[in-house]
Amino acid sequence: MCGVRLQEGDRSSLVEQRTAKGNQIRGLVAEYGLVASKEISSLRQAISAWLEDADNGLSMRFRQLLDGLWRDLRMLDGRIAELDGQINEAAKADSSARRLQLLRGVGPVVATALVACVGDASQFANGRQMAASLGLTPRQHSSGGRDRLLGISKRGDAYMRSLLVHGARAMLRTAPRHDDPLSRWVTRIAARAHPNVACVAMANKTARMAWAMLRHGTDYQPALAAA
Repeated sequence: MCGVRLQEGDRSSLVEQRTAKGNQIRGLVAEYGLVASKEISSLRQAISAWLEDADNGLSMRFRQLLDGLWRDLRMLDGRIAELDGQINEAAKADSSARRLQLLRGVGPVVATALVACVGDASQFANGRQMAASLGLTPRQHSSGGRDRLLGISKRGDAYMRSLLVHGARAMLRTAPRHDDPLSRWVTRIAARAHPNVACVAMANKTARMAWAMLRHGTDYQPALAAA
């Protein structure tokens, strides 16, 4: 998985470049009163529409600039898609990565990154220890005999933590439509706490379940997921 780790790093860098390029485009078109959603897919549609609309007030020089930025964005999209294909193939070829994809919110990118990051997870005594190593457990502060839970520690592998949180956020969006124990568990958390708290709790849970699967070579067990 060493090669996959390099691909993951390259992909992460390209995604950052694409985000920066998208923000640059949004900032430039805002001067003409044009607004696009933060979603990259919506931005792609908007750019195409802006370039085709001859009556939106864009100058010829600006249209040329925007067209060049649009080509840059498509080039980054193409490179990311190419790496996604390579990572998907690596995920299919690795038995641990295949099993991890049974977890909610875990696709080929997250699965291969986990295997590359922690291997068989034997360096951790338990799932909580692995989650803590990724910065997914709350920091504690004691004062006057009382313990308070603060934000997550954010130590360890920031890229891996980010992937797990993004996967958890995707899972949280669909959880209300499901009736399995894990969906009910995270939906209850989201109902009484900030959505970000629920996302981190889900990411923590995913890391713990991933530890068990990697350490013991087992499959995902939905009935035990919310335990």
